[in-house]
Amino acid sequence: MPVSAEMRRRVRGFLPAGEEIRYIFPASWNETVYFVFVVTDSAVTVLSNRFWSRTRPKRIWHVFPRGVRLGPVETNLIPVFELGGHTFEVEDEYVSVINACDAELDGGDLPRDPFPEL
Repeated sequence: MPVSAEMRRRVRGFLPAGEEIRYIFPASWNETVYFVFVVTDSAVTVLSNRFWSRTRPKRIWHVFPRGVRLGPVETNLIPVFELGGHTFEVEDEYVSVINACDAELDGGDLPRDPFPEL
């Protein structure tokens, strides 16, 4: 399911003034600790959610420079990627978002939008 407008509104409160959200997607550790990854022009901000919540950001967990790669995503049973020494699980529909984040760093063509009707 795409990230809701309400979730985007909540996330903006954690970003520096004037930062525009380029990409946003949820991820988890072992389906128990939930995070929201927010990619802007200058950073990848990882927000931790409230306990057992997927949609209520509580605090900034870590800020990475925009040049950091999020992929590759291993798409075996559950799609996973590694960042900052941690392995995160992500829903299938967000794999293309992660790939687009990395493709943008390469300056190449971005992948096709899998949900153009949204």
